[in-house]
Amino acid sequence: MESRTPPMPELEGVRHTYADVRGVRLHIAEAGEGEPLLLLHGFPQHWYGWRRLIPLLAGEYRLICPDLRGFGWSQAPAGGYDTDSRVADVLALMDVLGVERAGLLGHDWGAWTGFHAALKAPERFTGFLSLNMLHPWPLHRRLMPQSWRFWYTALLEQPLLGRWVLRNRPGFTRYLMRRGVVQQAVWEPAAMAEFVRSSREPDRARAGEALHRAFALRDIARLLLGSFKKHRLRVPTVILAGEQDFMLPPGVLAGGERHADDLRVEVVDGCGHYVHEERPDLVAKAARELFGRAR
Repeated sequence: MESRTPPMPELEGVRHTYADVRGVRLHIAEAGEGEPLLLLHGFPQHWYGWRRLIPLLAGEYRLICPDLRGFGWSQAPAGGYDTDSRVADVLALMDVLGVERAGLLGHDWGAWTGFHAALKAPERFTGFLSLNMLHPWPLHRRLMPQSWRFWYTALLEQPLLGRWVLRNRPGFTRYLMRRGVVQQAVWEPAAMAEFVRSSREPDRARAGEALHRAFALRDIARLLLGSFKKHRLRVPTVILAGEQDFMLPPGVLAGGERHADDLRVEVVDGCGHYVHEERPDLVAKAARELFGRAR
């Protein structure tokens, strides 16, 4: 754990706790009461990435917004940044909090974690709302021509280089965030500054590098080999895709319905890679519809 704890952003109605999960101290931001809804952030954000969505849903759900290991105010151990470890963290956190079953909402890397949590333990989730993330069964003929869009991950996944870029080139992180939205005004200066600040912390930068490298070394091979085709998604799932997502254009999301009981893709017009930042109202509406149907 870092010796100096940076100040926490303030958000009305949010309470903060910590839990020891699989040997790692995780920070959890919670708000509201009711049916539990677990929100998993993406990169380079942390719990504060849900600041626009929390006020819209806190009156209806118990929102549980953990900082994944290595990010925000959670501990940053040396390892455990692969997908399977993050899934184990999520399921163990639910056990620690006494949450037997919950709705699941994730963005970016949090959504990738969400897919695999739903595959591993479908009985734990009432539904899954995925934002701006590929499902585990992409059609290669659609995905491969778009692979150039992941150029920036080649920098982040390199040992030592990835953490150096995040620590010493804050403009790179700002570029990714600005490139990820259509309407630049959604990035309040204070929020942008917070995510860049957090990414520059030595342990957070190392975690960002490890996250991308673990995906490159493990998950890409499994995608190419079709290893996920032996698994079927039983949890009702909706994917919200940004029409102008610079990383994942909606066309690459075809094909997943063949491997799922109930999977729909909805394209959000005029949005990029941060649908929850640009259209939190639409994300909240999709959540109410999906999890209300599940109830």
